[in-house]
This record gives sequence, structure tokens and C-alpha cells, in this order.
Amino acid sequence: MYGGGNHLMGEMVPAEESTGIERVGVETFGGKVHVEWDPQAAVTPMGQLPFFIEFLKISGLFEKFIGECPLVYESPNAPAVRDVLGTLVLSILAGHNRYAHISSIRFDGVNPGLLGMEKVVSEDAVRRAMKAIDEQAGVAWLDSQLRICTEAALSAGSWILDTDTTVKCLYGKQEGAVVSYNPTKPGRPSHNYHSCFMANTRLALTVEVNHGNQHTCNHVMPSLWSYYDSLTPEKRPAVIRGDIFLGNEGFLSEAESRNARYLTKLRLTANVKRLIEKLFLGADWVDAGHGFQGTEAELRLLGWTRERRVIVTRRKINDNIVMTDDSQLHFAFVEASEMMSRYEYAVLVTNLPYEVLTIAQLYRDRADVENCFDELKNQWGWGGYTTHDLKRCRLASRMVALVYNWWSLFVRLASGKHHESITSRPLLLNGVARQTKHAGQTILTLTSHHAKSSAVRSVLQALNAFLNYLKINAEQLQIVDRMKLIIQRAFNFLPGCFNPSGLLPAPG
Repeated sequence: MYGGGNHLMGEMVPAEESTGIERVGVETFGGKVHVEWDPQAAVTPMGQLPFFIEFLKISGLFEKFIGECPLVYESPNAPAVRDVLGTLVLSILAGHNRYAHISSIRFDGVNPGLLGMEKVVSEDAVRRAMKAIDEQAGVAWLDSQLRICTEAALSAGSWILDTDTTVKCLYGKQEGAVVSYNPTKPGRPSHNYHSCFMANTRLALTVEVNHGNQHTCNHVMPSLWSYYDSLTPEKRPAVIRGDIFLGNEGFLSEAESRNARYLTKLRLTANVKRLIEKLFLGADWVDAGHGFQGTEAELRLLGWTRERRVIVTRRKINDNIVMTDDSQLHFAFVEASEMMSRYEYAVLVTNLPYEVLTIAQLYRDRADVENCFDELKNQWGWGGYTTHDLKRCRLASRMVALVYNWWSLFVRLASGKHHESITSRPLLLNGVARQTKHAGQTILTLTSHHAKSSAVRSVLQALNAFLNYLKINAEQLQIVDRMKLIIQRAFNFLPGCFNPSGLLPAPG
């Protein structure tokens, strides 16, 4: 069997024969076509990325990111810091989740130069660079970059801080890989990601990577309160909202000592169930929205230092109920009389002074943070970029969150709303572009394969006009002031979106 030219399959082609453009004839149903390879062509599959690069340049985010990086090389043969960080940013934008995927973008002939890079470095160079960064300095650097791109939004009005944890499954013997709570793959070692988001914006505020068994309230409170205490009083959240893992004395007392408002959920322990039994017939149940009824009470559990306000919600179950016993492999439907009412219950604890309907709806709105986890784990790199040491995993998680924030702001500037990357990448990133240079001008000829390409072109032209306006009128402004203008345009509804209409004080 023969390969290209007259060389046997697997035989090395001499260097002088492999240079230049090679051509082979391929038989197709449309006739014979001639295929050429041009490894030196200035083309890219991410043809619309220059608009995002313009956003990074005019906002000042990328230069700040590069300029404050604590990575320092001593060898004169080492790659440039800009090349290393730019390579990692391009990899994250492309949707990669492994360092090995970097090889697929090494021959991009357009975008690295537009980022001011000399080349795309290898995957090993990126791994070594991440290892060379001092952990404490690297964490502080990336945390400050996250704050730069989000802090302008925090002063726009009352906002809600959503906090939760998620599991990252591991398949090796990495540092911190511990078998613990894992609802999707029981018995699989994992890391635990604790993060905070700004509600309604899907902006990531903080992220911390812990050992797989460090997922309780005591493990996540240090990073949560460290971030909260670092904010000035006018930028602190109006509400801290969390899942059932925060419903304990440790978190509640810490929040109360800071005069912080909170909304979280309680486990249905024995004493909580007794409260539900007491309220079942003797309470005044009011409409709590979406088919729920609600009532409120005061509750002091064992271990609590004081009584606290709780909101009990219930919803009638109309579908068939199934009971299973996994140990005995029993499966049965519960046959109940039509006269029998069946309910599902949830008990919320809060110090918010609002009526039952508003509090119930505020907690239901917390479900949006689950979409953030799904997007970051499955469409970005939170499920990957894994190394044996925990340090690089901590740095990579923050790097992914940072690029995710940059892209989210860019997409909102362009389209006016958030699109998950499975939609926004084909829409605003992908497209074949060829770069040519003539008479001192660099021209990119772009071909988008998206069905909405004409609409996208109009959107990107409008975004380009805004960025040019920003460049002319905000050239002397600091990056913080430029980010305020960007946030105002990206979230044009921002001033009122965190003050839910109709918040009413609780009766009495």
C-alpha cells in the first residue's frame, strides 16, 4: 500500500518533499476533487474570535491578566508568559477540558497573533508553567482577576449571593481524590468544588477546590466568609442563599454575627418533622406560588442558640407514588384512596422580613445556580484540566471561571442575554477565517456556517461600534471605570433586577 507520492505507508517522507503545498486526488460522488494541505496558511476555525479579542483589549482585562501574573522564568529559552497564558485562554475558549487538547489549536494562524502572542505553546509547556506558579500567589492573582470583572456589578444595586458545592469525578490517584458523597457515580473518588455566583447574572465570584470529602458547611465557610468580609459594606449581598448544607448553627450564627441576611433549607430531621405535624392542621396555609402552600413559625432545634423564623411549604402530590427497597429489589406502587391527600414538604430558615410567597419564590429562583454548574462542568473545563497535584487543579478552576466570566460578559454585550456556550460558541465564536495582508492592511475574510450568520454579523457590527465608542471616550479611564460602562451595557436591566417587585414585610 502506498501513501502520498511514491512512498510506502508508514515510511518517513524526506523533509524536502514535505514542504510546500501537497495535493492528492480523491474520488467522490461529485467527481474527482484535488485536496491540498497548506500548514502555513493563516486560517482559523474560530474566525469570530477577533471581536472577543477587541473586547479584552479595550476593557483592559487581558493586559491586567498578563501583567499581574506571578509566573517568572529564569531560563532564556523559556516561552513568554503571554504565550503560555494566551494558549490556555484559547484552549478554554475552544471548549477543551484536557491539556492534551491544546494540540488541536497549535496551528491557528490568526488568533495568537491578534492576542499579541508569538506562538501557541505545547501542552507540556502549559503544565510546567502552572506547576511553576507559587500556589498562594497564583490563587491571589486569579481571585483578583475574578473580582475585577465582577465588582462593578456588585455596586449596581441589591444582589443575591448564591453558594453551593458540586462534585468533580476523578479517574486516577490525584491529590485530594477521596471517595465521599457522589450522587451520580457512588464509589468514585472526586474533588469538591465550592463556588459563589451572583444571582441572575451567572457571573462566578469565587471557586475553591477541596478534597472530595470536604463538602460540609465547616469546609466551605472559610472561603465564603473570606470573600464576604473582603467586600465593602455597600457591595455586600442583600441575601446569602444556599442549599440544605448551610442549614446549621455554624453558618446561621456566623451570618447573624455579621448582620447578614440569609435564606437556606433545613433537613427534615425528627424535630423538623414534629413542627410539620404541629402545623399540618393548626396553621393558616397561604398561597406560596407554583402550586405550593406556605406558613411560618418559630423553631429552635437542638444545638441552636436561638429561635429562628422558618417557612414551611407544601405541595400536593397528584401522581402515582412508587416505593422501592434497593436491598431487596422490591418495587411497588402505593395505592391510596382518592380521599387521601399526599404532600411534599420543604422547610426554609431565614431572617428576611418578607412574606411567605416572596420567600418561597426567592428560594425557587436558586435553581438557576444549578445551570451554572452544568454549563461550567459540561461545556467548559471544570470537569477537566486535572493533574496529580491539587495546586494546579485550584489554579485551573479559577482560570476557567475567569474566561467563562469574560465570555459571558461579551455574549451579553452582543446579544443582550446569557447564552450557554453550546449555543454561543457556534453563534459568536466559530467560523472559518483567512487572513491576508496587502498594502499595510491586515484583512480577515470570514465565512460563518451558522444559519443566523446575517443576524450575527449585524450584532457584531453593533458591538464593534460600542467598543470603538468606548475606546474613544474612555481611553483615559481606569479599568474599574471601563468595567462599569461595560456592565451597564451588558446588564441594562441591572439597577432593578435584584430588588424583586412586591417584597412585603412579614405580618407583625
